[in-house]
Amino acid sequence: MSPSEKRATWSLASIYAFRMLGLFLIMPVLSLFAEQIEGATPSLVGLAIGIYGISQSLLQIPFGLLSDRFGRKKIIVIGLLLFFAGSVVAAVSTTIHGVLLGRAIQGAGAVAAAIMALVADLTQEVHRTKAMALIGASIGVSFGVAITAGPVIASFIGVHGIFWLIAGLALLAILIILFVVPNPPRQSKKHRDAELVPTQFSHVLKNAELLRLDYGIFILHAILTASFVIVPLLMRDAGLLPAQHWQVYLPVFITSMAVIVPFIILAEKKRKMKGVFIGAIAALVLADLGLMQFNSLPAIIGFLWLFFCGFNLLEATLPSLISKTAPADLRGTAMGAYSTCQFLGAGIGGAAGGWCYGEFGASAVFLFCAAAAGSWLLLSFSMSPPRYWANLLISLEKLTEQEANEFMAEMVKIIGVEEVTLHYEEAVVYLKVDNQKLDRDNLQYLISSYTNA
Repeated sequence: MSPSEKRATWSLASIYAFRMLGLFLIMPVLSLFAEQIEGATPSLVGLAIGIYGISQSLLQIPFGLLSDRFGRKKIIVIGLLLFFAGSVVAAVSTTIHGVLLGRAIQGAGAVAAAIMALVADLTQEVHRTKAMALIGASIGVSFGVAITAGPVIASFIGVHGIFWLIAGLALLAILIILFVVPNPPRQSKKHRDAELVPTQFSHVLKNAELLRLDYGIFILHAILTASFVIVPLLMRDAGLLPAQHWQVYLPVFITSMAVIVPFIILAEKKRKMKGVFIGAIAALVLADLGLMQFNSLPAIIGFLWLFFCGFNLLEATLPSLISKTAPADLRGTAMGAYSTCQFLGAGIGGAAGGWCYGEFGASAVFLFCAAAAGSWLLLSFSMSPPRYWANLLISLEKLTEQEANEFMAEMVKIIGVEEVTLHYEEAVVYLKVDNQKLDRDNLQYLISSYTNA
């Protein structure tokens, strides 16, 4: 990457991380401090944990489309101002309804799609996958930091103090987008690998395999938010003070991340994705059933660790499956639908978890989670084995239309090139390749002979 690309990638990853950190920080503490908030009930607390996902799911695609028209930075700043405003509303609220409103406004600053589009504007095709991967990693780091630090911070400054802290993170993100992130080209072009194309949305919705994966991410984040309505309370009732919850979350999260590495290698390098995928979902079912039955602190820690092993493994493999399954020029559209389902699951899961806890008790929350994961497990048995194809983009800005068509005709002859899709009006060709078979030398020679001519 060039210095400008590195600066763009790291600064945009930090903005994404600050925003996700702000959304996640409240997750492990809100139910613990609910008695400090007037009008709080289990149902409303659960809704407050997840409601950001509902507004996010409704607005992230419109924000992305608006960024095409009015400019990436402007829309991102507007989204971050909404995030700031929602944080302040929640911070000054003394009732659960005010917190609900603040969390909804936080989610309304749905800049994820606009950030991804700006990353695409500021990076070359050859480096874009690395940039996207770094931003994806920042989300995982944000979640780990949030669940670990949230209880500690709340023990000092309370829930309202956390919202003020989140407001500060929002302002910091605005400063980064204004003064650190490079300015994109005046005329941004469409990046089908990173952005949603509205006219192609119906093709994504007709793909049964993509819909199966969308259902999966919906369920995964639904059971995550539902679980965090009750897990902090279980640990407190088992004798662990809220300020000490980090002593569980930190080792559980880090060791579960370490454990899944061999399984990711098995799934990707050894091409055992379907078996690993189904095993991870089964781990979620077993973890939820265990949490439903056993309430001692060692049991809670053990089953929480099993849950995070499954969760982290699925969180890592699901985007890979989307990328493998979607046509190369529809990857951005497929990811848009996927992200919408992810956030919608978070919102509905929090509400459902709170309602189950209020009406039927803690065991009902984990029964709901186990049943939801079980439905996903049954659906996954019929999934088609994924095609282990990677995505490549090649710029064709120097070629005439005839030369581009000739280039594409030669490209399909190369061993390991499985699909070629040309969009001449965008000066780019999208490839799907089998890395284990790909004749890289021949591919590189062909690219050089045409693009350097």
